Amino acid sequence: MRMPPEDVTRRFQPRPGGLTGEEAKRRLSEFGPNELTSARRTGNIVQILFWFANPLIIILLIASVVSALLGQVVNAAIIVVMVLMSVALNFIQTYRSQRAAERLREQVAPTATVLRDGNWTMILRREVVPGDVIRLRAGDLVPADARLLEATDLHVNQASLTGESLPVEKEADSDEGADGDRHAVFLGTSVVSGTATALVKSTGHNTAFGDIAERLAARPPETEFERGTRKFGLLIMQTVFFLVAFVFLVSAALRHDPFESLLFAVALAVGLTPEFLPMITTVTLGRSAVHMARQKVIVKHLEAIQNLGSMDVLCSDKTGTLTSGDTVLDQHLDPFGNPAERVFLLAYLNSYYETGVEDSLNTAILRKAGANPLDVAILRHDHPDVKRYCKLDEIPFDFERRRLSVVVETDRQRLMITKGAPESVLAICNQYELNGKQTALDALAREQCEETYKGLSAQGYRVLAVAYRNLPQQTRCHPSDERDMVLAGYATFFDPPLEDAAEVLEELRRDGVEVKILTGDNELVARHICSQVGLDSSQIVLGKELERMSDSALAQVAERTTVFARVSPAQKNRIIMALKARHHVVGFLGDGINDAPSLHAADVGISVANAVDVAKDAAEIILLEHSLRVLHSGIIEGRRAFANVTKYLLMGTSSNFGNMFSMAGAALFLPFLPMLPTQILLNNFLYDLAQITIPTDRVDEAFIRKPRRWDIGIIRRFMLYIGPISSIYDFLTFFILLKVFQASEQLFHTGWFVESLATQTLVLFVIRTGGNPLRSRPSLPLTITTVMVVIIGFVFPFTPLGTLLGFVPLPGMFFLFLATAAFTYLLFVEAVKRSLMRRLLD
Repeated sequence: MRMPPEDVTRRFQPRPGGLTGEEAKRRLSEFGPNELTSARRTGNIVQILFWFANPLIIILLIASVVSALLGQVVNAAIIVVMVLMSVALNFIQTYRSQRAAERLREQVAPTATVLRDGNWTMILRREVVPGDVIRLRAGDLVPADARLLEATDLHVNQASLTGESLPVEKEADSDEGADGDRHAVFLGTSVVSGTATALVKSTGHNTAFGDIAERLAARPPETEFERGTRKFGLLIMQTVFFLVAFVFLVSAALRHDPFESLLFAVALAVGLTPEFLPMITTVTLGRSAVHMARQKVIVKHLEAIQNLGSMDVLCSDKTGTLTSGDTVLDQHLDPFGNPAERVFLLAYLNSYYETGVEDSLNTAILRKAGANPLDVAILRHDHPDVKRYCKLDEIPFDFERRRLSVVVETDRQRLMITKGAPESVLAICNQYELNGKQTALDALAREQCEETYKGLSAQGYRVLAVAYRNLPQQTRCHPSDERDMVLAGYATFFDPPLEDAAEVLEELRRDGVEVKILTGDNELVARHICSQVGLDSSQIVLGKELERMSDSALAQVAERTTVFARVSPAQKNRIIMALKARHHVVGFLGDGINDAPSLHAADVGISVANAVDVAKDAAEIILLEHSLRVLHSGIIEGRRAFANVTKYLLMGTSSNFGNMFSMAGAALFLPFLPMLPTQILLNNFLYDLAQITIPTDRVDEAFIRKPRRWDIGIIRRFMLYIGPISSIYDFLTFFILLKVFQASEQLFHTGWFVESLATQTLVLFVIRTGGNPLRSRPSLPLTITTVMVVIIGFVFPFTPLGTLLGFVPLPGMFFLFLATAAFTYLLFVEAVKRSLMRRLLD
């Protein structure tokens, strides 16, 4: 529902206590959820219809209609039942897994802070409605289009909406009709610094962002998982086309009934096509998502699980990854390294009045004010040195300047206080302060100041420089005002390495994941920390060096470099793209506003639960605990999921291809079809039924030792090597049935149905592991379904339903032959499988 701006302004006025719960529910019903994808949500009926949209399903249903018109009602009914059972099984299993995944996603769904019933409340972003009063702070995603009611030093990143690369300053306006961009914030943008309250005007598709929603909702770049499924689909499609065309032409040439031949060819296609792949994939990944959630890893998109398992390079900052993230303010020193309380006072004022994203350094400064008795004495709010200051303005931090300034005023002067990276702050200083005296910062003094902070950095400290200057009376301050400043000194921080960092890094290295550190800190701090946890810091590449490199040169450097220091967000993005160009599957772990581009660029974007909304929204994996060990467990679970999907592909394509090849060969010399179309469908359904528990199966440790990718070559080799082995035993069965048992057409159909079902089902126990099947135990559910299907195949011909499908009871001696054939077949497959698996596991 779209309303003109003047109607919105007139209808939705801010209420003192915000909306009531009842009014919010009414407006949610009227305007719909506050999301751009709501129109794309599909109900259960639509999802079921989607399953029926499968081309092979459509062909089968058409065939059943034609059969009924020709008077073959039983055949038509059996085809319909097989189709319905297959679709129902697919839908039920997929629906359950998708619902489990949806419940997990809701744990990390975007939220907004709104004023409801007189209280500030955190709700899901999709529940925000026009007329809500929202509260914004640094790091928040703006949940809807809104008019600012109050704003303090508010700077908003609107790059996703307008393309502006720098944050835009916003102001509140007392004029209720003020709808200019300067007085409004928009859905899809993010708060860089400051705080604000705003009145929601538009939600969902009615927002400015809704106008470009279709472009943003376009299909994202192909992932490793999607690329693999596409290649596999092409392989199956090519095989199906040539095999079905061959069988139909041969059957027609042998003057078999044309309609029966067509049904036979279509049934072959169904038998060869792993139509349960979407279901097996979804159930496997859904099950893994639940397991990962128990290990504090939340998956927003199921496909990301396989990408996580395939990841071979992890890029991350060192803070919170290699270190505890519990930063402590250790010292406050003058420019030459001597204790100086004034440095702490200035740093405290800067942190106290800063409205940017909370970071560990600011938190450490503010926390120190309540811990050190000397500092408490200085920083009491009734102390004249603090009480007399009031804030006038702020220049937010950005990654080009690498510093932040606040402007405060006393009754005597207006002061700009700047803190940031030492080299960035030193660059704007022309004086230094020592014992209350200001002195010109000449070349010698500048060199000594540089040696001071470099020496501190080499000891593992993170260092902030603090400077100040007196400002003239002016309305607003800008980055250009950061000049001619006085260097007050340095604040040093200590963030100790995690006790288990070295151990976890070694485990990741052992399992094929290389960790690369991309940090904004200087190279001295980075080298000190990395050397303590066992990362190679002998060669550190700096951001200024990256600026001079071409993309091809960077790709070479990124391959052999472990630590990058003083890199900007844009440079992090370049490093990730360079690694991807070298055919690595790259993960990026980030939690800040500046990390969003890199999270998008990586194959796997990983963030943490306490990250800013921008980072969590961009990530596909959310860690409930900022820990490499937690991430490592998620990686291993992703590999297990991919291993079980791979099992289905290897078993399904090899066994199905063997049976279809046998049917195609039998059609050349038999005077009748080797198996009726309905019998083929039943055989295929029972075989798929045995495989629905593959997601529960155990995975060999050998498979999860290193990252795995889709390997169409190994799938093709399994199909071309294992499949013909199955056909050899099928042809042996044909010979025994025709020559030994003098089988009729019905007995032939029955004997081969039982033999093909038993061999292709029992071979699950062999192909499911790369090692010895007697040592690698399958899961109990997989064992039960597999054995149950074989028993059903044995018993089915002796039932009335079996008679209806054209089966007859089998002689006892046939089962003796079947036991011998199945045992030797499994031994034969085991020998060939080991040779093929060696290539897969190497």
